[in-house]
Amino acid sequence: MKMHANARLSLKGRELLVDRVENAGWSLSAAAEAAGISDRTARKWQARYRTEGPDGLVDRSSAPRRVANRTDDARVEVIAALRRLRLTGAEIAECLDMALSTVSGILTSIGLGKLGRLGLEPAQRYERARPGELIHIDVKKLGGIHDGAGYRLTGRRGRYTGQRTDAEGRERKIVGWEYVHVCIDDATRLAYVEVLADEKAITAVAFLRRAVKHDASYGITTERLITDSGSAYRSAVHAIACRALGIRHLRTRPYRPQTNALAESFVDSYKTELIADRVWRSRAQLELATVEWVGWFNHQRLHEALGDIPPTEFEALHRAAAGSFSDDPSVAGISPRAAQRLTPRPISSVTVNSGHRLKSRVKGDLARTTPAAAAVQELAAGLYDE
Repeated sequence: MKMHANARLSLKGRELLVDRVENAGWSLSAAAEAAGISDRTARKWQARYRTEGPDGLVDRSSAPRRVANRTDDARVEVIAALRRLRLTGAEIAECLDMALSTVSGILTSIGLGKLGRLGLEPAQRYERARPGELIHIDVKKLGGIHDGAGYRLTGRRGRYTGQRTDAEGRERKIVGWEYVHVCIDDATRLAYVEVLADEKAITAVAFLRRAVKHDASYGITTERLITDSGSAYRSAVHAIACRALGIRHLRTRPYRPQTNALAESFVDSYKTELIADRVWRSRAQLELATVEWVGWFNHQRLHEALGDIPPTEFEALHRAAAGSFSDDPSVAGISPRAAQRLTPRPISSVTVNSGHRLKSRVKGDLARTTPAAAAVQELAAGLYDE
C-alpha cells in the first residue's frame, strides 16, 4: 500500500481503530483520541469499513475518475500515426492545432517520446562468420595530463596539459597525446592494442603488421581490414602494406562511425573499464595496464555475442570445428567449399607473393612520384625480408 508522507494511520492503525469502535465498545471520540486523529477522520474510516469491508481501509487513488478535457482515443491514434511518419512533436502540434505540451505528454505516455529508428527500415547488421575475414582498426587519442589527475578525480576543472612559450613567442604543449591503436577481429572479438607515440602512416603500418602477426599466432589469416578515412589509412604506404600482406582494405564513409562500430565499442569499453577514474603517472604505466587489460579481455572476459565465452576459447572452438569439417564436411551441414574457406592458410605465402608483385612498382614509378619515397622503399624492403 502506498502512503503519503503525512499519513497518521497505517493500514494496521486503521484496522485497530475500527476494531475498537465496532468490537471493543469504544466510543468514536475515544478511539480517535487514542489514534491521534480527529473525529471526522475516524468517522470516515468507520464509514468506509461498514460500506466496503477491509478493502475500504486501503488508500484510494487521488486521480479524478473523469477528466473533462482528456484527449480522445481517436486523436491519440492520429498523433501516433503522424509520429510514425517521423514528425516532431512541434510539427504534430502545428498540424493538429494542439498545444506542444499536450502532444509531448501523449507521445511520452504511448512510448513514442524518442524517434530513434521509428518508421525507418531495420538497421542492417553484419557479423563475419570466419576469424580473420574482417578486422577493425581504429586510433583513440588520450590527452596527457600534466602534474596531476583530471577533473573526474579531483573535481577541479582547469588546464592540466601544461604549456610553454618558445623563442618565437609561440605556445607549445608539454604533454601532448597518447595514441592507442586498436585492432579487433569481427568474428572472434580477439583484440590487439598498442599505445604509440603518433598516428602517422608508418606507425599505422607497423601496427598493422604486428596485429596481423598477433592474429596469425592464433591460426587466423587476415583477409579484410576496415578503418576510417584518416590520412594514415589513405596514404600510399598503407596501401602498399595492405597489398603486400594480401589484405583487402575497406574504409568507412565520412561521418559514419557506425560502420566501424565494433572498434568504437571496444574503445568505449577500454576507456570505461581501464582509463577512467584512475591516475596515470607515466606512459609506461599505461602501456603495462593496457597489456594486462587486453589479456584479460581476450582470455577471461565473457562475451554475450560469443555465447558467454572468451574470444580465445571461441577461436579455439572454431578452429577445432573447421578441422572436423575438413574431415567430415557433412557435420552440422557444412559444405566442402565452406570447410575449405574455414581452413587457415599461412600468412607468409601471402606476404611473399604480394611482395614480389609490388617490387617493381615500389622501385619504379611510385618511388619517383611519392614525396616519401625513402620511407616507402624502407617499408617495402622490410616486408620483402620477412
